[in-house]
Amino acid sequence: MATESQTEDTLCLGTHLLRSRLIVGTGKYDTYDIMARSLELSGTDCVTVAVRRERLYDGDGKNILDYLDLDRFTLLPNTAGCYNARDAVRTAKLGREILEGLENPGADWVKLEVLGDTKTLLPDPVQTLEATRALVDEGFQVLCYTSDDPVAAIRLKQAGATAVMPAASPIGSGQGVLNPNNIKICLEYLKEDDPDYPVIIDAGVGAASDVAVAMELGVDGVLLNTGIAHARDPLNMARAMNAAMVAGRLSYLSGRIPKRLHANASSPEDGLIGE
Repeated sequence: MATESQTEDTLCLGTHLLRSRLIVGTGKYDTYDIMARSLELSGTDCVTVAVRRERLYDGDGKNILDYLDLDRFTLLPNTAGCYNARDAVRTAKLGREILEGLENPGADWVKLEVLGDTKTLLPDPVQTLEATRALVDEGFQVLCYTSDDPVAAIRLKQAGATAVMPAASPIGSGQGVLNPNNIKICLEYLKEDDPDYPVIIDAGVGAASDVAVAMELGVDGVLLNTGIAHARDPLNMARAMNAAMVAGRLSYLSGRIPKRLHANASSPEDGLIGE
């Protein structure tokens, strides 16, 4: 049963308040039915939709929106597949128009991705910064995918990003958090003058343990897609990711013991029989 601290531990992203700190993508599932069931089991209340790639319909003409409970989920339009600021801004505006028609609260924000190349899918830092500034000027709340470079992260915050989302590792790679030290520095820089500024791990999560590790570093949430969609059993993996998010968050809030070089006995030595 959820404790009081769990039920009250919400995530604020601009004007959006999320009950779950896990944000889940809608791509790469074998069927829309498996997608819908996985989203339900993940516990998320915010899902991303890649406007440029999904085009909302599959090969059989089925509309992805018919498989998303719009009363439960806030949709987060995604500019995945864009390689320059101009295309990213245009895609974000298209997503806003679609969601305004659905009267979904996600119409005023966007998950920004501006990629540098097709092989690594790493962000283009110059185009990402340019797109962030343009979208902020257009009134968007921008959740910005970036590398784990702390300098790039702080520049995006200064440009007006609502949240900065450093990658754990390359998109879809399943390698988990490759550079925890850089994530820690990103957290230090981004939260220095605003402890509540949201930092979310985005990309590279492959297993539940990756989610727990990320949350224990002190990030505010995790966004993932492939780790569930391409798991052998997406439904059970969705459950696992949810449980790991809760466990990792509670572990971080509880405060881990310091790491020591030598052992430290659990039982006190004072008063041992035979002394």
